[in-house]
Amino acid sequence: MGSRALLIRNVNRFINNAQPCQHISSSSVLTKDMADVEKALQIHEPDRKTTETFFAHKAEFQRKEAMKGLITIQSEENNVGIASGTPEEHIKTRTVRIYKPAKNAMQSGTDNINFWQISFDTRERWENPLMGWCSSGDPLQALRVNFETLEEAQEHCKKMGWKYLVQSHHDKDPMPRSYGTNFSWDKRTRVSTK
Repeated sequence: MGSRALLIRNVNRFINNAQPCQHISSSSVLTKDMADVEKALQIHEPDRKTTETFFAHKAEFQRKEAMKGLITIQSEENNVGIASGTPEEHIKTRTVRIYKPAKNAMQSGTDNINFWQISFDTRERWENPLMGWCSSGDPLQALRVNFETLEEAQEHCKKMGWKYLVQSHHDKDPMPRSYGTNFSWDKRTRVSTK
């Protein structure tokens, strides 16, 4: 009886131009307590709900949609330092120096100096009694961050909420020299050792 009722239900759906995407149920219908087969089929049919009707209130639906978006922080200065987890004493009381590093004394010359760097001011230090090394409780003392331009470094300091000062950089144009100037006739370039 149950399989015949299942067959009747599915055939009636296709005859009445029901949606072809509905699934064919394989569960049998208990009909020994109910005489009417159609009534038994209507009771066990699940209700289809849309997303809007599933959420009882519009406010709940809007909140769920808002949770899918990006989180934005509304701030005048766009302070990232507040949300970074850094203690407040390291944000408000620090001064950052923005500078271009000096030329290396080794053979690399002017390579790896075409960037801007930030470093923090030094805090209290003490001598470690175990090894005699210099110790500090400052987590930012050895931090060096490199930037391509001065504007990027200034923008980063503003976002983090740090006070900063820019150390001026003097570019020196190298004097053109050649190996032949060591042997020039009008300059005293070779010194006698006697």
